[in-house]
Amino acid sequence: MNTSAKLISAAILTAALLQGCSTPQINKPTDVLFREGEQAYQSGHYEDAIAQWKKVKESYQSPELTTKAELGIADSYFLNKDYIESAAAYEDFRKLHPSHPQAAFALYRQGLSYYNQINRIDTDQTPVKNAVTIFNSYLKQYPAGENLAEVQDKIRDCRDKQLQYEIYVGRFYLKTDIYKAAIGRFEEALKAFPDQARRDEVLYYLGRAYLENKEKAKGREFFGRLAKEFPASPFIADANKAMDSFF
Repeated sequence: MNTSAKLISAAILTAALLQGCSTPQINKPTDVLFREGEQAYQSGHYEDAIAQWKKVKESYQSPELTTKAELGIADSYFLNKDYIESAAAYEDFRKLHPSHPQAAFALYRQGLSYYNQINRIDTDQTPVKNAVTIFNSYLKQYPAGENLAEVQDKIRDCRDKQLQYEIYVGRFYLKTDIYKAAIGRFEEALKAFPDQARRDEVLYYLGRAYLENKEKAKGREFFGRLAKEFPASPFIADANKAMDSFF
């Protein structure tokens, strides 16, 4: 056998060996992929469920199963506590299926995805703002929605956190002797959160900020409002001490 023939034979043999060692690609039916995703989901293996349901989406074979897979992916992200991903997935689902029977649930879960990202008061407040926006959207779109009571409760909690943040920033300005900035922050907080329980705290620090800024009349005014509107407030004692130190 000449050199050329030997090379051809070797190439054919190598190809045959490689073909024999390779695993043939099996394309599963869409309904099988979907059921495998369901089984993984029910077992709490959410990443596996996501992987299978993504294959359902990529198959483009069943619009009905694709829609179910899209919501299942969002739910899997949520239950796996991947809240950034779940918020995006629920939003995508709502955009693609605005009139779907589960659109209200998706909006609710999107709000919860932002709510569950909320951290300390002294950190980025974007999740709080996003949660309030989505929950308010739920109230407008679904005023008799199944999750109405919890949405209202979450809004109240978010607004309380927002007010806490405003107090935190205002107190920072107060401690660093930036009194005008502190006054502006507390004044805006009174306007933005007229029904929140921490208004007595805002009135106290606003009075303090005015006193520190040598505006004693304004300081007295807000301490007077504190005593009148919140006669049982624990901040009244602090206001009296502040008055004694400045007058």
